[in-house]
Amino acid sequence: MRGIYLVTDRSLCRGRPLQEVVLQALRGGAAYVQLREKEISTREFVEEAVAIKKILSPYGIPLIINDRVDVALACGAEGVHLGQEDMPYQTARRLMGKEAIIGLSVETWQDVEAAEMLDVDYIGVSPVFATPTKTDTKKPWGLEGLRRVKAFSRHPLVAIGGINDATAESVVRAGAHCLAVVSAICASDDPQAAAMRLNAIIDKAAGSEASG
Repeated sequence: MRGIYLVTDRSLCRGRPLQEVVLQALRGGAAYVQLREKEISTREFVEEAVAIKKILSPYGIPLIINDRVDVALACGAEGVHLGQEDMPYQTARRLMGKEAIIGLSVETWQDVEAAEMLDVDYIGVSPVFATPTKTDTKKPWGLEGLRRVKAFSRHPLVAIGGINDATAESVVRAGAHCLAVVSAICASDDPQAAAMRLNAIIDKAAGSEASG
């Protein structure tokens, strides 16, 4: 895994259709899209997921559903992202199948150790920095915490929480393979340009790491 991992938040899209913001992010080079909805009905969630999947398909970008395995199955999504209070990983894997992308949030060191025993596709280190878009999380990991997770874990790391133009390079250098971004794209004046800037930062940081 490498690149921008867009996590949607319709409340940050400044009145723009979510599908348009997602499309612009794809044009800017987003590599993964996680559809996160907390306030709409299951029917609406499935309908929206189907519509977003149609947008992603021509780009070959996987759709990952936040929390809801039932919605992921209903819309044929490529994956699901689970929090610590969601369906157990083993159950989700049995339902989704071995080819599905399944990620798991880790908010404490105990979470990291437990995830090491699972064949998840990635772990979401959450939050790296404090952020208003994730208010139900524990103490931020910070860059040192992210480095510690990277040194210990065998899984790819998706960093989320406070990721933007100012922090992206340091987060990649600390060990993140993917940068999960919410407001940095959804609330941007130009989501496509925002995604392109973040991709350039990722490429620069990753290149520096490789050459170092």
